Amino acid sequence: MDTAATEPDARLVRGIGLRSATLLVITNVIGSAIFLTPGSMAATLPSEPLLLLAWIAGGAIALSGGLTYAEMGAMYPRSGGLYVFLEEAYGSLVAFLFGWACMLVILTGGVATVAVGFATYFSYFVPSLSTAHQVVALPMPWGLWSISAGQIVAAVSILALGAVNYFGIKSGNRLQATLTVLKIVALAALPIVALTLHPVTPSFTPVVPPIRNPAAAFGVVMIAVMWAYEGWYYLPFCAGEIKDARRTVPIALVGGIVALILIYLSVNLAYMLALPLSEIRGVERIAEKAVSALVGAGGARIVAATVVVSTLGCNAAVVIAMSRACYAMAADGMFFKAAAAVHPRYRTPHVAIAMTCAWSALLTLTGTYEQLFTWVTFASVTFGVLGGLAIFRLRRLRPDAVRPYRAWGYPLVPALFVAGLGVLVVNTVVEKPTESLIGVILVALGLPAYWYWRSVRIPNSKF
Repeated sequence: MDTAATEPDARLVRGIGLRSATLLVITNVIGSAIFLTPGSMAATLPSEPLLLLAWIAGGAIALSGGLTYAEMGAMYPRSGGLYVFLEEAYGSLVAFLFGWACMLVILTGGVATVAVGFATYFSYFVPSLSTAHQVVALPMPWGLWSISAGQIVAAVSILALGAVNYFGIKSGNRLQATLTVLKIVALAALPIVALTLHPVTPSFTPVVPPIRNPAAAFGVVMIAVMWAYEGWYYLPFCAGEIKDARRTVPIALVGGIVALILIYLSVNLAYMLALPLSEIRGVERIAEKAVSALVGAGGARIVAATVVVSTLGCNAAVVIAMSRACYAMAADGMFFKAAAAVHPRYRTPHVAIAMTCAWSALLTLTGTYEQLFTWVTFASVTFGVLGGLAIFRLRRLRPDAVRPYRAWGYPLVPALFVAGLGVLVVNTVVEKPTESLIGVILVALGLPAYWYWRSVRIPNSKF
């Protein structure tokens, strides 16, 4: 089967080149985590060298995943990404359940969460639009439904990004590329300033801190690190709109992840050059404190502007990914048929964009998306493990399939990726058994929907 240009993707515009694809990988990942998580990580593991090692280890797992997914992305350069890989390796049920989880909360909830982060820092410049400013309280059967000004700002930001993408992949791509460049410039400035001024000299001894069970602490820190790298695999979701996807996807994945490792290491080193570890531990807005220590009180405003750009750029990219996942499911006949529509003029999956952005905007108003996102963490990581195992299954099932790119270091590199995520799955089950169970239940709710769409047998569906 020639999967290079399926009929649904043939209606889309391949307007994303190598540079933009690489920027997509970077901006899909860098949202608010790098500005917020290092403080809590230092509180758990008070060791500069081990903290830096954790970022390297997380990058190594992400890079091994990128090399693994690159082979499958080159094999199946279609819209849908991991959804397509799971479909080809395991069949429609596993793929549908992944897509269901993405539509329910993994992608849409992630966009909602980042949007609220955007609104929180945007209110630094317009205080009346903060998340603490309640504008309406609606009586509901379960109690009052309170909506803040910040939540409305978050919802509007998602709808605005959806509108930009509605009118063409090139306009949406230009926006996210511009925001990503600004984000990278701002992040690059931080280590440069820190290296120039370096009011603090990091202490790299002792390597192992005098705490109870440092190995367990390192494992807890790795959870935060891996979620900071979350999103690198979104690029193949829009493979149907990437120029020469068989070549571009592998190069962009590897190049983007390497850049992420360098960015995360340099920014964390900058924090350590700006503040002693004792002042980093437990600080939520660590970037704000570090920049203020370097350049004075004006640092808070600089960081707020950087986070606004960072979060908006992150969502500009993820909006593309989540709408294409929805489009891929509909094109397969496993979602509402209307979501497979392509705009006759703009040649975008406009209905899928509208549906996913509307749902994500609604999640910002419910105030429950963060809890839902926590619940689905177990399922999300589990699907990542299945995605890593898919390369082994496809090598066995389809040994003669065309592979423009073959994963470097196979089978050790894909095995490293699977093992790394596997540890996170086990850790989540042990540390958060209730959330893990709820995550499974949320995914299982997709079973009735799957059976319904199978029974409907939408025309042109290959199922």
